[in-house]
Amino acid sequence: MILAKSLNWTGTRSMNAKRFVDTNVLVYAHDKKEGYKQETARNILRELWDQNSSALSMQVLQEFYSTVTRKLATPLPREKARLIVSQYALWCVETTPEEIKRAFRIEDEARIGFWDALIVAAAIKAGATRILSEDLNPGQTIAGIQIENPFAVP
Repeated sequence: MILAKSLNWTGTRSMNAKRFVDTNVLVYAHDKKEGYKQETARNILRELWDQNSSALSMQVLQEFYSTVTRKLATPLPREKARLIVSQYALWCVETTPEEIKRAFRIEDEARIGFWDALIVAAAIKAGATRILSEDLNPGQTIAGIQIENPFAVP
């Protein structure tokens, strides 16, 4: 089942997103071996579709496609993965040279890797207040955006 399609969402996406979705959330939603994380990711994505309050970047979509077609124990067929990418593309903010410059500053100021800094820069462009990610430090605020690990057990 393709999650975005199963939610029966249609319409235009708002670029005033409040939560930016990192790659791992999308991957877990489509990885049958992940159990708790798959269920959690699916619930999050359903909520974000319902609230029209999400964003992601081309980088996230590229990483998602590469991961689910090559790195999962049971990879997704390419056509299915491509359909998922096209559906989540509705959430996509464009990365321009300005976001790359901003990522350079974030990389230096927050002392994080460039690819993580580019995620933060895209989240800023989207107007996000939180980044949902397992890869960044939960509870940390980077460039005014709160990092939240949705898979952390309280």
